[in-house]
Amino acid sequence: HQRGITLIGLMFWAIVVAFGALLVLRVFPSANEYWTIKRSIEKIAKEKPPTVAAVMQAFDRQSAVEYAISTIKGSDLDVTKEGDVLVIRFAYDKLIDLLDPVFLLIKYKGEARSN
Repeated sequence: HQRGITLIGLMFWAIVVAFGALLVLRVFPSANEYWTIKRSIEKIAKEKPPTVAAVMQAFDRQSAVEYAISTIKGSDLDVTKEGDVLVIRFAYDKLIDLLDPVFLLIKYKGEARSN
């Protein structure tokens, strides 16, 4: 009795692995940008800028340093104060082209608070 994988089974798993690799390669830069934005606003929140304009300018300066940030600008941030705590929020959509007629929409959002 022989054991092993058939040619059809091999082709199926090759397609599944290739699609998974394509998905990872297309999504990773977007996820990396999200993590960079998140780290940037956490750093800015710790500094506790005095005004909303100062928060936006600090984010724009940070974006100029971090080449990974290109989706949002400082003016896209939602900056509020809850009591004595500075809250910086952001949200954006990223449309990723997987194959010609197939796209992946990822909705990112995050926030940072000064303590």
